Amino acid sequence: MDRFLYKKAAGITALSASMRDFTYKKHAHKEYVIGVTLRGIQHYTLDGSLQLSYPNGVMLFNPEQAHDGMAHDKKGLDYVMLYLDPKLLLEALEKKELIQFSQPIIYDVQLEEKILKLSHAILNEKEEALCAELLLSLTDRLIQTNPSSSIKKDNVLIRKAKDMIHSNLANVLKLEEICKELQLSKFQFIRLFKTHTGTSPYQYFPNSKVEYAKQLIEQNKDIYAAVTECGFVDLTHLNRHFKSVYGLTAFEYLSLLR
Repeated sequence: MDRFLYKKAAGITALSASMRDFTYKKHAHKEYVIGVTLRGIQHYTLDGSLQLSYPNGVMLFNPEQAHDGMAHDKKGLDYVMLYLDPKLLLEALEKKELIQFSQPIIYDVQLEEKILKLSHAILNEKEEALCAELLLSLTDRLIQTNPSSSIKKDNVLIRKAKDMIHSNLANVLKLEEICKELQLSKFQFIRLFKTHTGTSPYQYFPNSKVEYAKQLIEQNKDIYAAVTECGFVDLTHLNRHFKSVYGLTAFEYLSLLR
């Protein structure tokens, strides 16, 4: 049976997951995502390349890096993930510019241990002071094992397109208006957007709605307000899209926050 457990502390969200038949649709997160494969093989496509994370593999995702995910075979998969706000990670690293992980999967026992300690502390609702100390220890090891570079800033047109999409999440995606503003044809825009983000505008739009809905649910604990503000038809509509990204429905996620 598929199982997904989320907990949040000290600005970090931890996920403990066990799955066999579930498949993540292609999506991306605004956070850095760092995880460890505990059992089985994590199978996913990242930047157009197939990735396989075996037991003890440390998986590293940069913000807005499009990927999918599934168990590689019928034996299933257990793993943990940490979702780190970019500002929080930069603060811990004492850096000013966003960094980019250079390797998607690494095998490092010390880093794995630090990820597991922090995720265990969050999932077991330990004190935030302890979680902050464990995060600092994790980031110190992370920068040693995965040399990073500054993240390339979005193409100006793509940044403008994203801003237009995010400012109008409650309505239908209006591709014609974006293309007119950017002075591009529909096909030029789709090709440019996919080149820079790894996903199409049509895929990016609902993913952005789900990300915003998650943020609203965490802030307000009001699932129906998230449905309305993000332009979902009803709770069933939100739940379906939410589950494709997070493995559980928005309603189930809300119940974990209470």
